Amino acid sequence: MFCDPAFAPVVEALREGLGPGGAALAVTAGGRPVVDVWFGTVDEGGVHPWRRDTVVNVFSVSKGVVATVALLCAQRGLLDLDAPVARYWPEFASEATVAQLLSHRAGLPAVRSPLPPGSLYDWYAMTGALAVEEPWWTPGERHGYHAVTFGWLVGELLRRVTGREIRDLVSGELGVPDLSIGLPRKDAHRAAFVLPPEGPPTPTDSPLAEAMTDPASVTAKAFLNPADQLVPGLPNTGRWRAAQIPAANGHASARALATLYGGLLSGDLLAPGMLARATTAHSDGFDEVLRGRTRFGLGYMLPNEVRPFAPRAEAFGHSGSGGSLAFADPVAGVGFGYTPSRTIIAPAGPDPRWPPILEALYDCL
Repeated sequence: MFCDPAFAPVVEALREGLGPGGAALAVTAGGRPVVDVWFGTVDEGGVHPWRRDTVVNVFSVSKGVVATVALLCAQRGLLDLDAPVARYWPEFASEATVAQLLSHRAGLPAVRSPLPPGSLYDWYAMTGALAVEEPWWTPGERHGYHAVTFGWLVGELLRRVTGREIRDLVSGELGVPDLSIGLPRKDAHRAAFVLPPEGPPTPTDSPLAEAMTDPASVTAKAFLNPADQLVPGLPNTGRWRAAQIPAANGHASARALATLYGGLLSGDLLAPGMLARATTAHSDGFDEVLRGRTRFGLGYMLPNEVRPFAPRAEAFGHSGSGGSLAFADPVAGVGFGYTPSRTIIAPAGPDPRWPPILEALYDCL
């Protein structure tokens, strides 16, 4: 483990909020690592310690990873961000553009008809259903979080223009160790057990929770269709890890995420013009799925009312269900990765573990 002495309060904040399970935290500042630490345990019984090579399912943090690959393809001329998706994917019936797909404006956050069991793991079942789905709104007119469909939509688009699966693109194009879509079987022993939520049930008085009670709503369909998503202990199963569910089953270490976002700030991956376009708010306002105000660039989440994950509006990255977080702050020159194994579910607002860590971090800068 490593911590620049100037950032010791950040590590202390991490330890104080640890609780059951384990977590890792990594930070780069000014292009250099300043924090790379891990604590706690990786197994369900709380016996085996977290190690340097431990990875964990980071859920929607995966979206920022997938978006980075898409932007690299656009930078290389393989994708025109303003072109219709159908130019590259002829079966795609919607008029949505590539940029609208990336910014959650395509109107395809869910499939209306119930999908058969096993669809979550069937790439062609999901991409085929989405290709012919009627948009829930006219593409470009509104936005709504494509919670799980984002990965299949962007992943299939990338497969069409590169001939490669998204898991291969992430490992081959980004060049960041311990960062993957799904998890190869040979690395299963390195995965932390994702602990289920503890304590009182999820609050039912939020707009999101209320929308989930209507099974016909776009919100319920986005999170509950296919129903495979409801299986208890899903992220700890071999079937989940073996699949390509690019919006949700990315696995990473905190170090990998801080390295990725630090690299974005340094210009190692994206040119300044491309990064500026990608981190400008393309969606800003009421979210048709999350039922609150959100902001998105081209695949990156920007700090917003539903998920205020960083203190500066210029930050970009993505949060993940259960508490994982990765972002870059171009003003502070910070790359940040946080990977807990203990799940905390919050319909809106920050994960309660984030504020103490972030307050300590920004005090140290």
